[in-house]
Amino acid sequence: MSGLIGKKVGMTSVFDDVGNNIPCTVIEVTPNVVTQVKARDGKDGYDAVQLASGDAKDKHTTRSKAGHFEAAGTGPKKKVVEFRSRFRDDISLGDELRVADIFEAGDTVNVIGTSKGKGFQGVVRRHGFRGVGSRTHGQHNRERAPGSIGASSDPSRVFKGMRMGGRMGNDRVTILNLTVVRVLDDQNAILIKGAVPGPRGSYVTIHKKK
Repeated sequence: MSGLIGKKVGMTSVFDDVGNNIPCTVIEVTPNVVTQVKARDGKDGYDAVQLASGDAKDKHTTRSKAGHFEAAGTGPKKKVVEFRSRFRDDISLGDELRVADIFEAGDTVNVIGTSKGKGFQGVVRRHGFRGVGSRTHGQHNRERAPGSIGASSDPSRVFKGMRMGGRMGNDRVTILNLTVVRVLDDQNAILIKGAVPGPRGSYVTIHKKK
């Protein structure tokens, strides 16, 4: 599986050849720099290509990372991702991969990103509970309550995985089997059918399925 690093721009829609309106996510894919190449017969023991994207400031980069990027002939980068495959044998350190080098319209891809953080949420927002009931029959402020969470004397504990209130979002999410609608190489962008996780401006990784 091969892929690139991109930044989510937002949503739009395009029309296909028969006039259907297709909702798409716009992902900006600036040229990714190859910062490391690993080989199965080398010291790493497996095939992989490390890519970097997004310019970072020198003051926000450690010396070890700065030396790592300097060896690849590039400046500091914000996002570094390792793709566990040698999808091209001619890739070498310091190469730049553009979106048109990997993807084309009609490809099937998996997109990985970090979902929006919602903070602490109750059971109604987090799990879709309906609450205990209405305010009738003496109940007070129970519309969004979780209700009972277990028995008393037996088993005298709460089972693991009980759906309760807690932190919601900010999780690694993978959306499978999305379709590439268009590749805009001159604009360093790709249009993918459907929604991908994360807010606008967040980094995502696009993995091409074989």
